[in-house]
Amino acid sequence: MKTFNIPDFYRSRIITPIKDFRRKNDKLKRDYSPTLLDFGPVQFLIARHFGFCYGVENAIDIAYKAIAENPGRRIFLLSEMIHNPDVNRDLTDRGVRFIMDTKGNQLIPWPEITREDIVIVPAFGTTVENQKKLSELGVDSLIYDTTCPFVEKVWNRAAQIGEKDYTIIVHGKPNHEETRATFSHSKENAPTLVIENIGQAELLAQYITHELPGSRFFSDFEGRYSDGFDPAKDLQRIGVVNQTTMLASDTQGIADYLKNVMVRHYNLRPEQVEDRFANTRDTLCYATNDNQDATYALLTHSADLVVVAGGYNSSNTSHLVELCEEKFPTYFIESVNKILDKQLIRHFNLHTKEEVVTENYLPGNTPARIMLTCGASCPDAVVEAILMRLLSFFDGAKPIEEVMKEF
Repeated sequence: MKTFNIPDFYRSRIITPIKDFRRKNDKLKRDYSPTLLDFGPVQFLIARHFGFCYGVENAIDIAYKAIAENPGRRIFLLSEMIHNPDVNRDLTDRGVRFIMDTKGNQLIPWPEITREDIVIVPAFGTTVENQKKLSELGVDSLIYDTTCPFVEKVWNRAAQIGEKDYTIIVHGKPNHEETRATFSHSKENAPTLVIENIGQAELLAQYITHELPGSRFFSDFEGRYSDGFDPAKDLQRIGVVNQTTMLASDTQGIADYLKNVMVRHYNLRPEQVEDRFANTRDTLCYATNDNQDATYALLTHSADLVVVAGGYNSSNTSHLVELCEEKFPTYFIESVNKILDKQLIRHFNLHTKEEVVTENYLPGNTPARIMLTCGASCPDAVVEAILMRLLSFFDGAKPIEEVMKEF
């Protein structure tokens, strides 16, 4: 696999060697068990897979190359390059400016962008409309396009099945940059609809089977369907693709459910299924799959708590938090600064969408067991800082050099 030039300040003297060791000894990625770091009074269980993925490293490589190659020129990002506050903050500190926020709201008016400016396309990709706008302004957006190859794979899949007269159902978060980009590209080739969860799939099924009148469709799915969408005609042949960072089990569940709806409604024999439901292979990226599988494996072990690091608006990270919350007390934090002291931690509540402070989050038993993982856009250095901060609260802990000897 291609290697990238990642700034050293994103790497870690602890986490990076562990990853390299595990990769070297498990080249086929068959061992999803976590790594145990035993410091005596505290043990850390570190997920087998986490942190920067291929798409994120590709994006970082291109973005820093753009800065290095264009001294004195204005450099813009269409929106956040990835959903990590440390990376985006460092880019803005180097003079990079965002044209839009993560919801697509304009921060810098288009007329202020000139053909002399550098515009970086984020890892999530961008919409066809934004691409056309940049072209009109004389900006070549392909020079520094960091769109993840696995996102482009979804676009290609949608185009392929769209050309075969299937309607595209996108499983994703409607306001997420990647889903907005996928929707925009998909609707160029086929009628397209975005659904976020199994509940919306069940609602959609009632329009497929005509249990609900088509006139209600437009209010139930307001803002999520392509122009000219006709539920009476466009739900007769469908295929499912997804936002690459969704839970694999959720996407598979939605696809299986909708396929079964089509089979029952049209009384299809096995050889007739593809007449109504496109045979799409899973479009989740390898890193999302690996991270989720590693989290499932992590959670088969015992622990007192889990700390998940990453940007609060990171979809793939939030899904890891959801998995961990089902079994252990889980603290979702952006960085080490959220660990206020031994008694207090400030963390993000996924359900209320706000930061809260929890007291006495560390266990009193010995040895304490803490699980660590993070999202695909989180630097190893952030995880190291969190580990070292937590370690400092335990008297009599073994030196890091002693514990790291085997790595």
